[in-house]
Amino acid sequence: MFKFIFTSFFLFIFYINHSLANANNDFNEWLKNFKDKATSSGISEKVVNELMSDAKFLPKVIEYDRFQPEFYEDTFTYIKKRSSKRKLREGLDLYNKEKTTIEKIEKEFNVEKELLLALMGIETNFGKYLGKMDIVSSLATLSFDKRRSEFFTEELLILLKLVDKNIINKDILYGSWAGAFGNFQFMPRTIRNYAIDYNNNQIIELKRIEDSFASAANYLKTIGWKKNQPCFFKIELKKNIPKKYLNSSARNIKNKKQFNYLKKYIHNYDKFSIKDDLSAAIIIPDKDIIPGAETLSPAYIVFENYEKILNWNRSLRFALAVCTLKENFKNEI
Repeated sequence: MFKFIFTSFFLFIFYINHSLANANNDFNEWLKNFKDKATSSGISEKVVNELMSDAKFLPKVIEYDRFQPEFYEDTFTYIKKRSSKRKLREGLDLYNKEKTTIEKIEKEFNVEKELLLALMGIETNFGKYLGKMDIVSSLATLSFDKRRSEFFTEELLILLKLVDKNIINKDILYGSWAGAFGNFQFMPRTIRNYAIDYNNNQIIELKRIEDSFASAANYLKTIGWKKNQPCFFKIELKKNIPKKYLNSSARNIKNKKQFNYLKKYIHNYDKFSIKDDLSAAIIIPDKDIIPGAETLSPAYIVFENYEKILNWNRSLRFALAVCTLKENFKNEI
């Protein structure tokens, strides 16, 4: 029996090592082709060689990609973890320390400071957990992986171009496993499209308060966030609601109606201060993680601002957590 177990374990280790060796060989071939693609797209050979010469295949990144909290945590657990009293206290400490800058940015971009604090708190715990992954290697690994290769290849090319144009500093490219960077975890494409050198020092520093808050506010303003408009309300649904009005996917919120129409499917709808003509939709976020479930609880009625947060992170639970923490800050500031 012991001999059988030992032999099986040895074969398992051999298989893993063999698979990783093949992956590394294939990755090195992919890396060579990517360098050619990068230089042919106009990125300087110097930058390509500097950033890509140490790029490595990171198996852990593939594991993280397949096992994200948004995929397996129920809504109650997910929100509770991300809107705790400790997080609220730490956010208030940051606000009191940086009040002048944060309020200036709120006024300039017309985006609530509470929302900015909530996003930073959930993304990086107010800058305490910025990530330690080499994002060049992370993006290279995800580009090599076939699940979303096209998306991450483009992100990696954009990152190299940002460095090539001296928009961001090549020496501090450490962040999340997915290649996100800075206080608000911007992907390269988001940096290119929305990031701002707010303190005018000729470089975008997304690990500093001024540039990161202004960049996040600029992003939200540009995509159409509406200040002082509702995000969501938790509701109790009547059992007669047609299934077509129940959304459980963040990819496409369907069958939006005016609140005046949807309220007939909601118990005690009159306790909410909502204009009848406001466009709304209903979500049941736990259905996508409980196979075969027909649960009507928890349920939420969501509005246009909620969908703007989905642009930031395509997760129903993430958007609920952000808006929950935002309201908690609003009650304290």
